[in-house]
Amino acid sequence: MKIAIPKEIKKHEYRVGLGPDEAAALIDAGHELMVESKAGAGAGYNDIFYDQAGCVICDDRKKLHDWADMIIKVKEPQKDEVALYHENQIIFTYLHLAADEELLHGLLDKRVEALAYETLQVDDGSLPCLKPMSQIAGRLAVQEGAKYLEKPSGGRGVLLSGVPGVQAGKVLILGAGVVGMNALKIAVGMGAQVTIMDINEGPLSKIDELYEGRVQTLFASRENILRELPEIDLLIGAVLIPGGKAPVLITREMLKMMKTSALIVDVAVDQGGCVESSRPTTHEDPTYVVDGILHYCVSNMPGAVALTSSQALWAQTLPYIKLIADMGLEKALTSSTALQRALNLSKGKIIHPALKL
Repeated sequence: MKIAIPKEIKKHEYRVGLGPDEAAALIDAGHELMVESKAGAGAGYNDIFYDQAGCVICDDRKKLHDWADMIIKVKEPQKDEVALYHENQIIFTYLHLAADEELLHGLLDKRVEALAYETLQVDDGSLPCLKPMSQIAGRLAVQEGAKYLEKPSGGRGVLLSGVPGVQAGKVLILGAGVVGMNALKIAVGMGAQVTIMDINEGPLSKIDELYEGRVQTLFASRENILRELPEIDLLIGAVLIPGGKAPVLITREMLKMMKTSALIVDVAVDQGGCVESSRPTTHEDPTYVVDGILHYCVSNMPGAVALTSSQALWAQTLPYIKLIADMGLEKALTSSTALQRALNLSKGKIIHPALKL
């Protein structure tokens, strides 16, 4: 199969779809790899690494897309990329289509086979290709939160750890999935006072045992959210419905209850956000203020740590990429229920049930 790795063009996206060693593994299996020049530079992999792996280096984006049977990316295709796709081409990347109708219809019009990392789900319910980015985003949420709570960054001037004799910062995490658990780990490690909410008792019990009562666990009810909002310095939105739009748990009206210059980090923004006032931002201009509340809503947070996040991603995606390349998409889908769940669009039709709601 002819597999192409384009350079990401989303603003401040430095990750790359595959590394040189992973490309070499596919070449050894009999496939052809074409890499856009400088595709890996942001993650520390110059063209020479891909050249030595046996890839063809191409500096013509149209040529690369015309040639490829399958495109391996990281972030959702941008408008200029969609224009280069052709019918029956396999696009394997993060898509987040529930939050982007324009992209959804653009890909439908192109009649591509669109598979999303974030909906690739194995039979035990886990999301192996989403997990590493969720781990990184959860940890970054607190790291960035601590930075933007500083006064020069627009925050309240709160140190999450506090100091002896002064109260530590208060953090509320909405969602106890992979993002929430990783945010919790860093927030507790920093010494913050943390409350975490979820709709399920299972993860809350696990957290209570793991942290021996040092973390407040609450059911994610409207009543509990309203009670906590006036007290917190940092809110982290970590809600996920696989493939679907994130539910809005914080309305704009609720912002009035929060402390002036408190911070919201909405990790769910790439799925529409769990805060009504959230809108996607970039690493270049990551924050904005609504009703006195600072919002950090970068939709590609792991792109800031491109080397770590790229390597974590390849470890999960390569087996599925190889399966498609070795067997062809139709047979690969038949043999893998995980890939079946990854298929969002096919031949101009919506396949994933979360997009049909």
